[in-house]
Amino acid sequence: MTESDSSARPPCHAGRWRAATVFCLLVMAIALATGMSMFEQFKAQLSHLQTKLETVHQIKYVAVLLDEAKAPALLVTLDPLEAALQVQRLNSVAEGREDTMQLWAVPVAGEPRSLGVLTRGNKTLSVPVADGALDDVPRLAISVEEKGGVEPGVAPRLPYLFEGTLIQKAL
Repeated sequence: MTESDSSARPPCHAGRWRAATVFCLLVMAIALATGMSMFEQFKAQLSHLQTKLETVHQIKYVAVLLDEAKAPALLVTLDPLEAALQVQRLNSVAEGREDTMQLWAVPVAGEPRSLGVLTRGNKTLSVPVADGALDDVPRLAISVEEKGGVEPGVAPRLPYLFEGTLIQKAL
């Protein structure tokens, strides 16, 4: 080795280190900006889905009312957002001109409570119901009453025309 070789300085890599550091900082800044953008998009989607979930109808109660032959006659559902029972006729039974079908909540103990009168001739209809009117009610029934239904507090005529178990659905 000559003296000039031993006194030569090793090559300086400071320029390369600076460039690598700047490059890494640039990559980190882009990654941070991308992450923040994705987080904001996630928050916006979550907010949109929460709003959509609040407006989507949920069924809380379901009952299928059966006739004497145990054939489905009416489908009754409750949507808490609408505060109304949706009643769909599944058969062709129709009340007479001087008769009315009346929907009843049949509790375990005590007298049945009228939930409303079914209008004549409609395949589907809505019956307004108070919040909590179906709490602790295991059965629904339909009776045939004189035109206009019975007065509040009066029991229905028996036997019921249709009966069914009321099921509370887990939301």
